[in-house]
Amino acid sequence: MTTTSPTKVLQAAAGGRRVLGLSPLMWVLIVSGLVVVPFVRLVTDSAPLTATTTFTAAILSTCPIALAALGGVWSERAGVVNIGLEGQMLLGTWGAAYFNWYYGPWAGLAGGILLGMIGGLLHAVATITFGVDQIVSGVAVNIIAAGAVEFLSKTFFSNITPNGGPRNLSGLYSLPTLNIGGLDGWLSDLNAKHWFLLSDLAGLLGSLVSHISYVSLMVIGLAALSWWLLRRTTFGLRLRSCGENPAAAESLGVSVLRYKYIAVLVSGGLAGLGGAYLSTVASSTFTVGQTQGRGYIGLAAMIFGNWNPFGALGASALFGYADALRLRSASSLHALLLLLAIGLVLLTLWRLWQRNIRGAITNGVIGLAFLLWFLLTDTIPDDLGGMTPYLVTLLVLSVASQSLRMPAADGQPYRKGSAG
Repeated sequence: MTTTSPTKVLQAAAGGRRVLGLSPLMWVLIVSGLVVVPFVRLVTDSAPLTATTTFTAAILSTCPIALAALGGVWSERAGVVNIGLEGQMLLGTWGAAYFNWYYGPWAGLAGGILLGMIGGLLHAVATITFGVDQIVSGVAVNIIAAGAVEFLSKTFFSNITPNGGPRNLSGLYSLPTLNIGGLDGWLSDLNAKHWFLLSDLAGLLGSLVSHISYVSLMVIGLAALSWWLLRRTTFGLRLRSCGENPAAAESLGVSVLRYKYIAVLVSGGLAGLGGAYLSTVASSTFTVGQTQGRGYIGLAAMIFGNWNPFGALGASALFGYADALRLRSASSLHALLLLLAIGLVLLTLWRLWQRNIRGAITNGVIGLAFLLWFLLTDTIPDDLGGMTPYLVTLLVLSVASQSLRMPAADGQPYRKGSAG
């Protein structure tokens, strides 16, 4: 029986040859998207594809999902599967609403993080201390959180009139936004000219300087900070070793259980912040069940992002963009079919270059199906349009699954002293 050197395990946890933790395939897709999206906009004459308003809506849809996905990255990098992200987001929506109403918007964000961490602590105690199955515990956290939010809402918000009810609370304080007036106007004019690439980039940049919440910019900063902590610090190396081979990590003196607790608490806090974003930034209203499954989408984004903070952020942006197009116009959603078809063709060429014939055939057939769908139809039915963001997420996750690698010990229970 061969044993793995603890030092080699720690080095393996650092990853292979990647840029910012992203594989060459991810960079190909990102760079291609900067050209393909403007090309599709030009071919289909669908201006909303790259309009500033579309990107603004995409940011609002992306951020809560990205925060849940970042939470998943932290937890699973330490070897703990956190299905309870949805419940922790739910707790965050209520915590943000309560503290926002009584103490202001920044206190609301802190309250959302606090409630999310409480949900994370519940999951950590069950899975790390008592060894409960991580999937079962996560599902239990979601159920408990849903019931707790319903109870807390009826208890604390029913008597707040006229803005409160047993299931909602409106009129919450808003957070400040960034607005660079002169640059905003210049970019808006450039975007309206519909020039290839230049106007499209102006639409994207315009959404980042025109009435964007500081919390939205904070999400990008949190992704960068998470990447740096997990990939460039001793703390991150030790935490990731707990998700790769905890026994080897313990033999090197790493307190595995402590690092797992830290990771799950951070995970819950990030998910709670995602819930706070929904009730404080995306809107000024709290509603029971406000997350609407975004925690589960965050899990999918984390997997598609290959358990990497930047990858999770990019995958969340893909869902957010598709969701924004759904809200904009039917023609833009129809143009998304051509965008998916081209993306799958590029992915097919990449698979062929890698000599992955089976993967190339699969991607090529799906891409051809989307192309025929685009050519043979003029619109997408309204009922199907509401499902589009979820279908896009499922599709991308399925075609990218061949190049994903989860932490080796992810989801496996661990008891202190197992190294011996």
